[in-house]
Amino acid sequence: MKYMKIALSVMAAAIVLTGCVKNPSEKGVEYLEDGKYKEAIEQFQDAIDSEVNAGDAYRGIGIAKWEQEDYEGAKEAFQNALDNGAKKTGTIYNFMGNCDMKLSRPESALNYFRLGIGQEDSSEELKKEMHFNMIVAYEQMKDWESAKAKLKEYLAEYPDDEAAKKELEFLETR
Repeated sequence: MKYMKIALSVMAAAIVLTGCVKNPSEKGVEYLEDGKYKEAIEQFQDAIDSEVNAGDAYRGIGIAKWEQEDYEGAKEAFQNALDNGAKKTGTIYNFMGNCDMKLSRPESALNYFRLGIGQEDSSEELKKEMHFNMIVAYEQMKDWESAKAKLKEYLAEYPDDEAAKKELEFLETR
């Protein structure tokens, strides 16, 4: 996911800013960057067990589980991150919404995408992605009218999106 690098950068900065003497999350971030997800999870779990910046450690576990396609585990880890003081960001809500989409829970996903869009840190690119994800969620729910209405709003905001134009053509036939 293109937002994994952003999430890793934010995590690394948070870890450095906490100034912790020995923080297993630092090694966890290195393992994430190297694609060693099992090892990353172990390091982040050590941080949680040591009560060292648990929110960011849970976020790291969430990213690692996402990369392993354990969407239920990733969603749980992201929720634990929020419950343990991790900053509420558009990126974390986008991850949570995408987990729910992968788990065929589009109604719940919509809520996370809305929360993500409302976060101050959400870039325009991230907001665009979440708006489109909402359309996909409506389609998963077979709510064609809502999908079509959201897609028209989306195209008013992003008129150069060729894939969205083709999707509207498809929805017009429903």
